[in-house]
Amino acid sequence: MAKAHKIFETHLGVLSAGIIAVISLGGLAEIVPLFYTTATTEPVKDLKPWSPLALEGRDIYIREGCHVCHTQMVRPFRAETERYGAYSVAGEHVWERPFLWGSKRTGPDLARVGGKYSDDWHRAHLYNPRDVIPESNMPSFPWLFQNELSGKDTLQKMRVMRMMGVPYTDGDLENARFEVRGKLEIDALVTYLQQIGHAMPRVQ
Repeated sequence: MAKAHKIFETHLGVLSAGIIAVISLGGLAEIVPLFYTTATTEPVKDLKPWSPLALEGRDIYIREGCHVCHTQMVRPFRAETERYGAYSVAGEHVWERPFLWGSKRTGPDLARVGGKYSDDWHRAHLYNPRDVIPESNMPSFPWLFQNELSGKDTLQKMRVMRMMGVPYTDGDLENARFEVRGKLEIDALVTYLQQIGHAMPRVQ
C-alpha cells in the first residue's frame, strides 16, 4: 500500500490520471441517476408546451437579452418563495431548449410572472419601464411595437422542438404559421411572459 502511495506522490502523470479518474467516477455517480429519475425527466402535471406565439416570444426574450438580467429559477429558500412563489422544480423545465434559469438578478426573477400582471401592464413596462416603476433601470423596447412577425420559421421551430421531446401535435404544427403571422413582436413577448410558470402556483 505504501509503495502504491509513493507512486502517486512521485509521478505527476500517475497522480493526474488518478485525479481525473476519481472526478470522472464521482461525476458519473452524481449525474447518471438523474437521467432515470422521474422527478427530473417527467413534466409536472399541468405543464403545457409553448403556444406558437409564445414560442416566438421566447426567442425574442432571448434575442433581447432578458435572461441576462432576469433569472427564471426560484430557489427553495423562504425569502424567495415568499416573494416569488413556489420554488422551481426540474419537471417545469423538461421541454426548455435552451433553459433560461439564469444566474444574475439585476431585475426580479420571472419564474412566476405569468398572470401576475395584466397584458397592458407588460406593454407599458416594455415600452417605457419608468412609466410603471419609476426607479427601474431596465431599458425600453419601443421597436417591439413596430416589428411584425411573418411566422415563416415558426413551423420549423416547432418541428425541431417536437424532435427533442416536446409533445406538439400535428394540429399544433398545422396552425402554427397562421397564429403568428401579422402579430407584432410585443404580442409574442407578452404572450410568452404570461405563460411563464403556468404549471405552478402563482404569486398573489
